[in-house]
Amino acid sequence: MSETMLEPHAEEPLDTDLPDGELAKRLATTWGTAGGIIGALSTVDHKIIGRRYILTGFLFLILGGLAAVAMRLQLAVPDNSLIGPDLYNQIFTMHGTTMMFLFGVPIGEALAVYLVPLMVGTRNIAFPRLNAFSYYVYLFGGLMIWVAFALNIGPDNGWFSYVPLAGPEFSPGKRADFWAQLVTFTEVAALAVAVEIVVTVLKLRAPGMTLDRIPLFVWAMFVNAFLIIFAMPAVMLGSTMLILDRLLDTHFFNQAEGGDPLLWQHLFWFFGHPEVYIIFLPGTAFVSAIVATFARRPVFGYPAIVLSLIATGFLSFGLWVHHMFTTGLPQLGATFFTASSMMIAIPTGIQIFCWIGTLWDGKPIYRTPLLFVLGFFFIFVAGGLSGVMLASVPIDTQVHDTYFVVAHFHYVLIGGAVFPLIGAIYYWFPKFTGRMLGERLGRCHFWLAFIGFNVAFFPMHISGLRGMPRRVYTYPAEMGWDTLNLISTLGAALFVVSFLVFIYNVAASARGGDIAGDNPWDAATLEWATTSPPPPHNFDRIPFVTSREPLWAERETLPVVTGLAVDKREVVITTTTEARPDLKESSPDPTVWPFVSAIVVTVIFIATIFTPWALAWGAPAAALVMIAWFWPKSVEEDK
Repeated sequence: MSETMLEPHAEEPLDTDLPDGELAKRLATTWGTAGGIIGALSTVDHKIIGRRYILTGFLFLILGGLAAVAMRLQLAVPDNSLIGPDLYNQIFTMHGTTMMFLFGVPIGEALAVYLVPLMVGTRNIAFPRLNAFSYYVYLFGGLMIWVAFALNIGPDNGWFSYVPLAGPEFSPGKRADFWAQLVTFTEVAALAVAVEIVVTVLKLRAPGMTLDRIPLFVWAMFVNAFLIIFAMPAVMLGSTMLILDRLLDTHFFNQAEGGDPLLWQHLFWFFGHPEVYIIFLPGTAFVSAIVATFARRPVFGYPAIVLSLIATGFLSFGLWVHHMFTTGLPQLGATFFTASSMMIAIPTGIQIFCWIGTLWDGKPIYRTPLLFVLGFFFIFVAGGLSGVMLASVPIDTQVHDTYFVVAHFHYVLIGGAVFPLIGAIYYWFPKFTGRMLGERLGRCHFWLAFIGFNVAFFPMHISGLRGMPRRVYTYPAEMGWDTLNLISTLGAALFVVSFLVFIYNVAASARGGDIAGDNPWDAATLEWATTSPPPPHNFDRIPFVTSREPLWAERETLPVVTGLAVDKREVVITTTTEARPDLKESSPDPTVWPFVSAIVVTVIFIATIFTPWALAWGAPAAALVMIAWFWPKSVEEDK
């Protein structure tokens, strides 16, 4: 075995001192999670927290999907009284809020939490206690908004919560306040994970994994983390200003007192359009990994894809005003945002051509993950073409706030995010569970989803061009939209059936699926270099990377790094560009304080909905739990 030796700690047992079997047992004990409820709440294992993120994200997908089903049933026929206007507004708002804030952004980060440390060859994510805290905040925020909905105080102003409709004059009560605080919950969690991903990629990569050897999956998640860091503060600022207007009678958005309601739209969409790419970029990560594995060759145009990811990140911050073309902005500004909105199609197109080139030059194996990628190509490109249309001011002015826009963004978001995500679940399910998902059920799932989606959403282009507005709970029969809406509802039903097949496949395969083995797809990246599912410490010995496809380049034995302690949690810190071993760093032990801190923060956030004094009352409690969290447990320093 080829080895690279790190500087040893003389008084500690090292991985070089033990045979392989004994080493694995000792490391599993050192890095393992204790049993019982306290152990479960204390864990800092990125894989356990990543699985929780994934399962919670899919739970919110189901809840948001049920809200969508309710809306489609209401709109299936004209003059329907199944759902009243007030409840419809709540359902409409909960659907969009859940899909964007509780599913779309967190699910991409969820897979990054699980997979990025494995792909870069380290034993845990950076700041693992912060990672645990972020999950609990995300969970509690989602539960808060859905409990509010169950109590008939759910938000009803749309997932965008435009002022003055969401202001104190037109939205009395606490509905809009719950929405504003949900944004704070979810963005705290998202920002925490983004910082963890950035540091993990920059400083915890396996030795030898230079910048030009980082997997494309990791590059996409890295760029995505930067988008979150720079975009999320805008909507957090906006939601804070909104709740201050409502609770303290400030006038940030009150035009009569010198405020500006358009300020809300600028703050919201400065976040809202990068958010489209925050949701889309993880999809590109999944596609790059799946295409390379099933084409049986490295992805064509690696530098072009990396540069395209970076360009997409930069350009995504220059598009937000194309959501505001009908607000009376100066024409010169509209022209600039038209150009930038069309320009961003270029880096996305480059990536698609690189993926197609990879499949063209390879020997594709058409398994279920690749089928979902092919479905992504068709649906996302169709959504991108309608997006180029909406980037034009004259067209956007005509179809703004119609179902044409609804069709467009569902083609982009479901085609660009959900189809690659489902392909990713089929692809990495063996790594999560050690078992394979059923291939026959997977193919059935794909065709039901592909047909059902297009039947549901393509007619919306036509109903939008015929003038059907968004955000209406019913419509008269003489408008002529009834047939198109009925077709959309039937397609949505088929789409729901496809997910029932998926849920059954997951449940059955998790208990009785075929045993996967360590690398059932013969993939090239490091997450497949360890067992399925991985041990608590990820790798018995840290791999040493010599190429972009380490498992294809080193078919016999993967080079490793030795010299890490066995009875102490240690990770290797490497240099940023060349990934040379720099030092060894202790990784934090499990603790319950992130969970306790999340409870205290949750109580404070919810209490501020009712009184701003909750910040003052809650500050001492928050300070105490944070002191307990960070209180040093030992005076021993890393050497």
